[in-house]
Amino acid sequence: MPESVSRQSSRKIPFNFPKRAYNENLSSCVYICDMTRSMKSALQKAGGESGGARRDWRLSCFSFLLFFILLITVRSAAASSLFDDDSILDIELKGPLSSLYKNKNDEVREQRPFTLVAEGVEHDIKVRVRGKSRIEVCFFPPLRLNFKKGSVAGTVFAGQDKLKLVVHCSLSRYAEPDVLEEYAAYKIFNELTDISYRVRLLRIRYTDTEGQVKGLENTHYGFIIEPTEQMAERNGGMVVEKPGVALKWLDPEYSALVYLYQYLIGNTDWSLAPARGEELCCHNVSLIEIESRLNPVPYDFDMSGLVNAHYAAPHPNLPRIDRVTQRLYRGYCTDPAILRETIHRIQDNRENIVNIINDLPLLKSSKKEQKIDFLEKTLDATKKEDKLIRLLESHCIG
Repeated sequence: MPESVSRQSSRKIPFNFPKRAYNENLSSCVYICDMTRSMKSALQKAGGESGGARRDWRLSCFSFLLFFILLITVRSAAASSLFDDDSILDIELKGPLSSLYKNKNDEVREQRPFTLVAEGVEHDIKVRVRGKSRIEVCFFPPLRLNFKKGSVAGTVFAGQDKLKLVVHCSLSRYAEPDVLEEYAAYKIFNELTDISYRVRLLRIRYTDTEGQVKGLENTHYGFIIEPTEQMAERNGGMVVEKPGVALKWLDPEYSALVYLYQYLIGNTDWSLAPARGEELCCHNVSLIEIESRLNPVPYDFDMSGLVNAHYAAPHPNLPRIDRVTQRLYRGYCTDPAILRETIHRIQDNRENIVNIINDLPLLKSSKKEQKIDFLEKTLDATKKEDKLIRLLESHCIG
């Protein structure tokens, strides 16, 4: 992207990771070495320096650089291990749930003390409600878990600080399948690209220490989402915040994949413009810069046709659809050759996509077949590439 635009309209937030992204960190180390060289010069003026001392100085600086690289490698590996495992993680969450839910609409979202138990280890954490639309429609809104720094070493949560937790919206019989289907939406995008939010499925036993919230006697499914900074680190990128996005700044291949993926799961609840009342781009999309290109990474799929949550409805300004199970392509106009390659990519992952649905726990076979049928309407359409490309081009933006 043009350097002048990047300076004036964006704020980059770099994160350390031993890939392309650690160049900035290495530069910082070199800067430290330069500073120490200045000190060395002062010492030389004071009393000179032997050749052996110069060699020792260079060796010390080189050793520091190696130590720094090893340190950030270990930190990144610890933070990612939680999401490397696809097994269901059983946890218990104990705390003042009734107070948490009763005050969910407060302007200031107060954190409350909870205890989280996982793999036999108790964690004293802070919990608050989060979200926008779901906090209005759900009795059980999404939560944010805030771990004490330094208290998670050697546990399944090693390297973590704050985690987003998606929970069942209500005690309706549809609410828990909705959670699992949104989890599947994340996993499908994981199959298509590493530049995506990883998730970990949880089986949660809740305890309201105030004894007022009813209906939580059984365990319930939920899932945690990889923090944005970790996702960026893992892909050698950095988080970028902008008030708007020019299409020429976007990675064309990745963007085409996002457009077609959103069409596949029937999701229209996203935009490359700021949401109403927001100053920064984008709606349900994180901007990750990798090799000077922006990658619009999607999240929040509860409004998609694949999930079809009981509260889901398309935005009233969208044309031609009145329910979320009707697809509407909201991608920007793209080179047909890139679209064709993207279609091939989805075709190549068809079996894996179907298996993600079949492997979901709890859902009845009939429910799984319904979700697979929904996906296969687009998966089948990819077999007729030219027809699908013409359809997408006729509805693309721009």
